[in-house]
Amino acid sequence: MARDRTPSAADEVLVATCAVTKDYPGVRALDSVDFDLRAGEVHVLFGENGAGKSTLISILAGAVQPTSGKLRFRGRQVSLHSVHDARELGISAVFQDFSLIPQMTVEENLFLGAEPRMGAFLDRQRSRERARAMLDELDFRIDPAARVSHLTRAEQQMVEIAKAFRSDLSVLILDEPTASLTSHETDQLFNLIGELTARGIGIVYITHRMAEIRQIGSRITVLRDGRHVDTLNAQDVSEDDLVQLMTGREVGKIFPERVAQSAGDTVLRVEELTTRDGTVDGASLEVRAGEIVGLAGLVGSGKSELLQAAFGSRSIAAGRVHYLGRESTGHGPKRNIRDGFLYLPPDRRSEGLMMMRPARENVALAALDIRPFSSGPVLTPRGERRAVLGMAERVNLQPRQIERTADQFSGGNQQKVMLARSLTREFRLIAFDEPTVGVDVGTRAAIYEFIVELARKRVAIALVSSDLPEILHLSTRAYVFYRGHVQAELQGAGLTEEAVLTNFFGRDAA
Repeated sequence: MARDRTPSAADEVLVATCAVTKDYPGVRALDSVDFDLRAGEVHVLFGENGAGKSTLISILAGAVQPTSGKLRFRGRQVSLHSVHDARELGISAVFQDFSLIPQMTVEENLFLGAEPRMGAFLDRQRSRERARAMLDELDFRIDPAARVSHLTRAEQQMVEIAKAFRSDLSVLILDEPTASLTSHETDQLFNLIGELTARGIGIVYITHRMAEIRQIGSRITVLRDGRHVDTLNAQDVSEDDLVQLMTGREVGKIFPERVAQSAGDTVLRVEELTTRDGTVDGASLEVRAGEIVGLAGLVGSGKSELLQAAFGSRSIAAGRVHYLGRESTGHGPKRNIRDGFLYLPPDRRSEGLMMMRPARENVALAALDIRPFSSGPVLTPRGERRAVLGMAERVNLQPRQIERTADQFSGGNQQKVMLARSLTREFRLIAFDEPTVGVDVGTRAAIYEFIVELARKRVAIALVSSDLPEILHLSTRAYVFYRGHVQAELQGAGLTEEAVLTNFFGRDAA
């Protein structure tokens, strides 16, 4: 546990906002918000997508300037005109949307703008050594010489976290830092947070995972519609109370009833599959109609990569893929989509959505060859608009403005845009890869219900998740991956937290 005490009023206030307001054209993102962070605490920011959390931390990090209000650091008023200004004070942020340069290596990203030098030249050896030391201290197993574009999203998350430790920290801001991390990697991060708070560093922490609040939180500030609702001690408030404060309404249980129907025919069968890049090594699995099959494992274990290979977005070196009883090895994404197989990737911003295009186009993307989206070779805008509006209503897209570009929606609503794509045609198999990354509790519950409802309609579901409760509560069967192969297949009474975690680390660790 990172922190086992609640900070007292005597603890030094590191950073505070006073009546901070932020206006954008037509939108008030923050409305006279008061917030303070004390030394040695983890202060959780909690609220629905669009509540103003990201705007507040952007102001604290110097990335955004408030329209009005005051910002204080260690008791004195400051103006942060840039991220550089904030870092000079010891305030570093790890945002949900990464700031890494894909074409550069890990070590180059870590020291960008502050490269070690030897006279007039870059000291690459010292850069490599310092990068390795930083990653080792955090227990992140990443090659400093690796190009960022070749890393998984979870590995990129680790690099972002490591980058925050480049300077002398007073305040660390973490925006959904565990969104793509497994339980083991999350524990590593929490141990690190515990060490930092023990040194008096204050942490602003955004999460939608209730368990994390109790595990590491000291205080919680709840935002709703850009306004401060309440600030409470983390140990003194129940989950139900938090959800009611967040939403202004009571929310039922998060996970729906598990799919109880018997599974149908095999929709996807993968036999001894190995990818060209070696991320999957002789893995096999089956997914049947009407069931939800979970895929769990550490970062780089091959769980996502196997489905990508089956879908046709990753090259196969050996093995076979069978879809609906016919061999489909080597079929590309276009053919698989037309045959009724959809894969929804984990990184909605760089892989799943065209951020500068309207929600309408993003939803319709997988069905431009069929009615009502087209008539023969000609697109039918009126039919497309009518269909997408109906799908936006089914996923409760907010606001229901389908001509708005994807980047103008909150993270949870961007996820809904991508989910709506699964309604555009009759899919027989849908692979959801980390479907609830960075979404609030209410949206998370809606996504779970959406997935379960698809399974009840006999759609075969493959669910990749780093969130163990999702695997345990939604899956009827689960495969645990380890170093590119299937370590275990679990189902029924054998699908337990202990069994999954044991197989995360191979037989030797069991």
